[in-house]
Amino acid sequence: MINRNKTSFYLKKLQMKIVSLWLLLICFEESYSQHNQHWFAFKPGINKTTSAINMSQWLDKPAGRHGFLQYRGKDFVFEDGTKTKFWGVNIASNCPFVKEEEATRWTNFMAGYGINAVRFHKFTWEATDGIHSTQLTNAKWKNFDFFCNELRNAGIYYSWSHIYGHRLLAADSSRVLAYREVAGTKFPWSHLNGSTAGIVNFAEDLQALNIELTVNMLNHINPQTGLRYADDPALNFIELQNEDNIFWGAIEETLKQTPTYRKLLCRQFSDWLRKKYGTQENLMAAWKQQGLPAGESLEQNNIYPKPNHGYFSYETEQAQKKGKPLPLDVADRATFLYEAQLHFYQRFTAAIRATGYKGVIVGSCWQAGSGIAHFYNLFADYNAGVIDRHNYSGGGTGHQLTTGKVDNEAMVAMPGSGLLSTGFQQVADRPFQISEWMALIPNQWTAESSPIIAAYGMGLQGWDASYAFAMDYDHFTPTIQSHGVYNVTSPTQLALYPALASMIYNNDIKEGETILNRNIDTNDLKRGIVNITDKTTQQADVKQFDAEVPAQLLAVGKTTLSFNNPASEKRLDNYHRFIDSVGKIITSVTGQLVWNYSGKGCFTINAPCTKGIVGFIDSRIFQLGEISLQTTNDFAVILVTSLQQKTPLATAKKILVTVMARAENTGMQYNDTQSKLLQLGTAPILLEPVEVTLNIKRKKGKSPTVYVLDHSGNRTGETIAVTKNTVYIDSKIYKTMYYEIEFKK
Repeated sequence: MINRNKTSFYLKKLQMKIVSLWLLLICFEESYSQHNQHWFAFKPGINKTTSAINMSQWLDKPAGRHGFLQYRGKDFVFEDGTKTKFWGVNIASNCPFVKEEEATRWTNFMAGYGINAVRFHKFTWEATDGIHSTQLTNAKWKNFDFFCNELRNAGIYYSWSHIYGHRLLAADSSRVLAYREVAGTKFPWSHLNGSTAGIVNFAEDLQALNIELTVNMLNHINPQTGLRYADDPALNFIELQNEDNIFWGAIEETLKQTPTYRKLLCRQFSDWLRKKYGTQENLMAAWKQQGLPAGESLEQNNIYPKPNHGYFSYETEQAQKKGKPLPLDVADRATFLYEAQLHFYQRFTAAIRATGYKGVIVGSCWQAGSGIAHFYNLFADYNAGVIDRHNYSGGGTGHQLTTGKVDNEAMVAMPGSGLLSTGFQQVADRPFQISEWMALIPNQWTAESSPIIAAYGMGLQGWDASYAFAMDYDHFTPTIQSHGVYNVTSPTQLALYPALASMIYNNDIKEGETILNRNIDTNDLKRGIVNITDKTTQQADVKQFDAEVPAQLLAVGKTTLSFNNPASEKRLDNYHRFIDSVGKIITSVTGQLVWNYSGKGCFTINAPCTKGIVGFIDSRIFQLGEISLQTTNDFAVILVTSLQQKTPLATAKKILVTVMARAENTGMQYNDTQSKLLQLGTAPILLEPVEVTLNIKRKKGKSPTVYVLDHSGNRTGETIAVTKNTVYIDSKIYKTMYYEIEFKK
């Protein structure tokens, strides 16, 4: 029998639970929409040549018209003496072989945002005939040739980072010592399986393949230009190998899988020791026996040099703690490995130069931990040519955007941290470039990164080239991630490029004087003496370089290293006058950059053609020359840029205002502390609005007109009122990041 009263009671209770759940969902939606209610969708279009942000006319075209890129001391110069800097991107894998129409779109896209250089990266894995690892395929190279010519005509230089673990193919089997061993290797990173990574640095048979491939590429004639690549000055540099060196951390695991090459390495080291010490007895006496494991001897040619930067980093740190040199066996191992690395680079460089190529050469771009291995590796790269390094910041749980932990620290909170810390590896008399970098999502403050690289790296520190990683599309991506977390084509990156490219091409930020140069005597390294206690910490691609000197120096002036030049030692004794340790404010030696790290951190740019604020701002009014800025945003990037080349803001008739804060996918969610990503979200990208009050002091005359631009820099027909040269911009109203200020006669 049914109890209707009881049933009615439970139905009412269930209804109340449903209503409560519904109200809870409404509250959640209101809470989420409160965060996003004024955020607006990112709607990029075509960056037309008439667009206010189109930078294509700023590029010096065609690429190569000044002759080959070379260097004189610390600067990049072309053959005719013209100095230059490169504001570039990476294009990776099979992308360099896209069809002609896509190559044209890609070129126009990059030129429009002021990109003047491309690093073609790891693009030869699938670019040969599938049988020989060194023979090119006409089908793909036809497209590659077309792409290169398009870039050339647009004023965009291109470079080769073509070898990232050379993969052996069947025709190589008779040319190498142990084909099956190498072809069967398994790396911690599967994309390097079956490649020569690590062991190529000492094995001449494997080196011959890398060299032959590169020489074949240089001798290839591009029918679009009629030039061999060896004769094409638009090819601005060749990298011998990507992210590899003889101290590479994974090399020991590879040697376990390739016993033939382990035996070769031991024989080479034993020969080196025999040449230095003559006999086993002399060796044992010099090493005091503790450095020679049981079973290893000169007679058996099996003394192992331990090619792993972790081993050398640890040994260096222990020796420095004791205030003593490294044990001689450790120093000998490091010295042998450095000499083997140098021999490879010298062979490779000689073969490239024999083709007639006169451009720049990069050894590799990967650090080797800390201590003696780090400095020997840096010296090998120094002898090969230009110093090139990689670094990343932020990120989450991996290479793909996934839910989970978030590294949500902002670099502006710690002057000299993150990407900028890479500058502690700059060498005084060589150009310095960072050929891979990115602030990785789901870090929410990624908009800070490119201004840091442009203002403090390319500007104050005098870096010569930047190549963000990576631009894998000829358009903006619909979400903040591309196929992974490495994404230039995101609004917090590429949308800032017109303003930053203008700043770089105008040489707007002055290079600071060298306030610190530390000299490394390589004869000391041979004796195990490492006087510099810099340390590298690394988690995957993200690295922090902690020097024995304060990281804040990178926000003051230029910091460098030198080799075998004690006269170049320099320490600016009064650098403290640029650092207000109480107020936590650092002023650069040029006076153009001021970094405030008293709270969450921000910095200002006050240059003739560029004014701006980057970071956490706290509603302060910033007076930057003739321009004052104020915003109510907690975090923002606000850049005011002259749209006329070499024309300061004080007299410019057209000015671009760029505002940017956070960007998220629709429905993207973090936890309350923003330390975990809960939901990835979907397209479209939503942009956090920025409001700014801007005043421009000018002599008496007509007030300017402020035009609202769309997301590609085209005028929308809408204007903003100006009162006494003051304009209030609120992007939650205008739903854009670009505004053009025009002063008419």
